[in-house]
Amino acid sequence: MQHLLSRLPYASYIACRTTFNRNNLKQSFSDWVFLTRFCFLTEFGRLDFRFRYPKSRCCQNILLYFDDSSQWPAVYKRPEKNCYQKEAVLRPENNQVINLTTRYTWSGCVVRVLSCVGGRSFRSVRERWWYIALSKCGGDGLQLEYEMKLTNGQSFWTQHFSADEFGILETDITFLIIFFMVFLLSCYFAYNLKGRQLLHTTYKMFMTAAGVEVLSLLFHCVYWGLYAREGVGNGSLKILGKLLFSVSFLVFLLMLILLGKGFTVTRARISHSGSVKLSIYMTVYTITYVILFIYEAEFFDPGEVLYAYDSPAGYGLMGLQLVAYVWFCYAVLVSLKHYPEKQPFYVPFFTTYTLWFFAVPVMALIANFGIPRWAREKIVNGIQLGIHLYAHIVFLVITRPSAANKNFPYHVRTSQIGILLSSPKGGEGAESFPHHAYGNSSFLGDSQPNFTELFSIQSVSKIVTTAADLTSILPSPPPPIPPRPATRSPPLPPRLPSFTEYFTMQSGGGAGFGTKA
Repeated sequence: MQHLLSRLPYASYIACRTTFNRNNLKQSFSDWVFLTRFCFLTEFGRLDFRFRYPKSRCCQNILLYFDDSSQWPAVYKRPEKNCYQKEAVLRPENNQVINLTTRYTWSGCVVRVLSCVGGRSFRSVRERWWYIALSKCGGDGLQLEYEMKLTNGQSFWTQHFSADEFGILETDITFLIIFFMVFLLSCYFAYNLKGRQLLHTTYKMFMTAAGVEVLSLLFHCVYWGLYAREGVGNGSLKILGKLLFSVSFLVFLLMLILLGKGFTVTRARISHSGSVKLSIYMTVYTITYVILFIYEAEFFDPGEVLYAYDSPAGYGLMGLQLVAYVWFCYAVLVSLKHYPEKQPFYVPFFTTYTLWFFAVPVMALIANFGIPRWAREKIVNGIQLGIHLYAHIVFLVITRPSAANKNFPYHVRTSQIGILLSSPKGGEGAESFPHHAYGNSSFLGDSQPNFTELFSIQSVSKIVTTAADLTSILPSPPPPIPPRPATRSPPLPPRLPSFTEYFTMQSGGGAGFGTKA
């Protein structure tokens, strides 16, 4: 029976994030258990319930706690307090106790099997978390079948949402539209870059991160849309959305580290040791993310309002983020040391993404310690999406293929990388690109953007200039073979009027033969 008792709160947790809670008959020897929680509005909160239990189990109580320090925190996880002491903190004058018995006028109970149907309205000075518990002090245990519908007003955007979730659906829809536009714009830029043979792996990684972000937001919007309509969401959609969100973040983080190390900007490939370090780091980061998901699903207490980063795995992710930033700084400094002409790209790149690296852990700390729990989820959701959008838009701007863009990072074409990798000078030629001015110089000569001529075919002189960059790496061509002097030159055959042109072939004996063209 202890196992059954331990599963009762967990079963309630599965339903507590929906506005319509239904549980089958439960039985426990405990005299006080937690059922669910909900954040109600100041004026429009409503609880409609249906409770059924055998008359032999009479009489049980529904207890309504709110988030004041003298209420729920004073009784939850307080083993030193018994059932009577947990009931004593409630205020009967506030209608915080519902006696499930016919003796209570407003309970709505009928005789035989006690079936209690009724409701409650909630009013408070601000949005509050309310916690619903079941008790039967001094009895022989609890047994109850219940249905509860918890709502906030009648609007589609608020009715089934807890007050801490207000605005999440609207926010996700807005960011879905913006990220979709960012993704389309990146596809347009990629099309133009491909025409110039400048579509490198790092830009493809950026497109992947943006596309996965769009899919993540799409799944979240579908989940919250179903939730808004029915009060019950499809948990699989939400989990899939979170997984895709994490994948997008990891791909983008890997892209930043690779660019910091100069991949596709100053070098054609990463060294073997660097590849091993990156593989180990990204594996550890991925495993930590998986642990965070498992910890959130299995160990988060439904009786407490917790944030995903408020866990050992969450703090581990913040630590890994700081490690990534140190690595990022070192990589950028090394790249600038060897390629100082890349300052127009790396200086704004380093500055803007320094803010991004610190934004994630700072946001987590503020969410854990600075945001009220009744407003945490909706605020954190907006801040988190805003941070991701900032990162994507900055990259889109600094890599836009425009003649006016002085920060454009790429100058070696993708068709030249194969030549560099097959260079006979081995590691020197294969790992580093030749020093070159900015890639945007090949777009247009002037400083003003001209999108009609952005990717026009360049003159022969510019093509020769680009090809000349490889002369420092490729071996010198062999000297031309001098023509062999002829011992004697036979006279040309007479030119007849009917034969306008001749090709001359010399035979071994010096005889000439004329062939009409």
